[in-house]
Amino acid sequence: MNAVMKESSAVRTTFERLAARAPALVETTAEQRVAKIQKLLQATLDARPAIHQAVRKELGLCDTDIDAQLLMVKAEAEFITKHLKQWMRQQPVKGSLMTLGKKSYVMYEPKGMVLNLATWNAPYAISFVPAMGAIAAGNAVILKPSELAPHSAQVIADIVRAALPEDECTVIQGGAEVAQELLAQPFNHIFYIGGHQVGRLVMRAAAEYFASITLEMGGKNPTIVDKSADVEDAARKICWGRLSNAGQVCIAPDYALVHESVQGEFVEALRRSMTAMFNADGQGFDKSKEYPRIINQRHFERVQALVEDARAKGAHIAFGGQARAEDRYIAPTIVTDVTEDMRIMQDEIFGPVIAVVPFRTRDDVLRAVRSRPKPLALYIYAKDRAEIDFYLRHTTSGSTVVNHNMIQSGTNPCLPFGGVNASGIGRLGGWYTFAETSNARSVVEEGPPLDKNPSAFFPPYTDKYKKMAGSMLKRPIVVSDALVSAINGVIKVTSAFSRK
Repeated sequence: MNAVMKESSAVRTTFERLAARAPALVETTAEQRVAKIQKLLQATLDARPAIHQAVRKELGLCDTDIDAQLLMVKAEAEFITKHLKQWMRQQPVKGSLMTLGKKSYVMYEPKGMVLNLATWNAPYAISFVPAMGAIAAGNAVILKPSELAPHSAQVIADIVRAALPEDECTVIQGGAEVAQELLAQPFNHIFYIGGHQVGRLVMRAAAEYFASITLEMGGKNPTIVDKSADVEDAARKICWGRLSNAGQVCIAPDYALVHESVQGEFVEALRRSMTAMFNADGQGFDKSKEYPRIINQRHFERVQALVEDARAKGAHIAFGGQARAEDRYIAPTIVTDVTEDMRIMQDEIFGPVIAVVPFRTRDDVLRAVRSRPKPLALYIYAKDRAEIDFYLRHTTSGSTVVNHNMIQSGTNPCLPFGGVNASGIGRLGGWYTFAETSNARSVVEEGPPLDKNPSAFFPPYTDKYKKMAGSMLKRPIVVSDALVSAINGVIKVTSAFSRK
């Protein structure tokens, strides 16, 4: 109990220290905020050897795949550096008939205290991309890395300590108890990237203080392979998407809906692609220096249980299926002949396993997709433009890629990244992270009087005002921008002459 109380006190003390500093951050300039982001980026790049070592221990990733994650951080920092001054400016908005003579604009002010509960599968990108956006918006940030990647959590703490003042951005490490203590604090905005169970806890905690939230919670991402698709190309790309990070990617293709006329060809092409990428020398997938591992024993057992449940209920393991607990190795695995009662078709796989489901008609696809919560990502492989357009119109997802997969996140900061309902709330990346952690404050400044009698618009209402208000109900209130601008010009000129 004493240890728990001490931990709770430490979290509260840290929160209060940053909260005391937060009001001063409102006054920081774009140049000052950019300087912090550049220092954070440089400290991250300086820590590259430590990052490589940490991620190799945790996930068995090769250095090139780790560097891809760092490129996402670098691209975000450079995009913010280029655009922040513009984002921070007052954003004028068009006038209206009811705001004639007035100045209307939006100013973006920091929300204040931001919490980022980062997950383990891409610890540096998931930690620093939201944090950079929050810093750009002028917030104080507390970052909690996942305890499931403890080596990376320590490196992240070292990076932040080296780059930023501890009363502006700090890292708190720990497990679920620490997360609960953090969620008990009155944050203004909370980021969480992970699963539904914790996502619900975050939403409940945020409700206590009416904090805004950005959630990204993954799900079962469908991949549609139409009969018009280039099957070989589709298989190669889906193989890469499904096996990247050993399938532990929120936007990885989860199950493939393949037209029955090309199912056999697709499965064979998928097997060839898996072998070409990770077992070209024939020494075994487990010997590949570029084939990752599952994060921990619990997740290893979870993925294995999905495969075994499918096998026990009649599914066919068309490829792979081997596993080794000692180093949390699961071979690239293709499962066919699946049915809806199998857990592999109900739970997010989050591992190097893909289920292949044949379809005959468009309606088969729509039934399969719509029977599940709205996905974070959806992929369409087809050459027939009509098929592409049909699935774009009749499905919904946080993001969609046509004839590729997993290229929509971390590659273009102009694109908003996030989910829909069960797969996520809010958007990340570039301007969108800045906006998520800012209060878009509407401002209207009074202009010259529209009537010589300043009391004309207040009770007791004049006949002239009553007639004007009533007539507006009988004609369009929305008028052309050109007309509003012209009337505003007349008001300014008239006002200038009247002052003389």
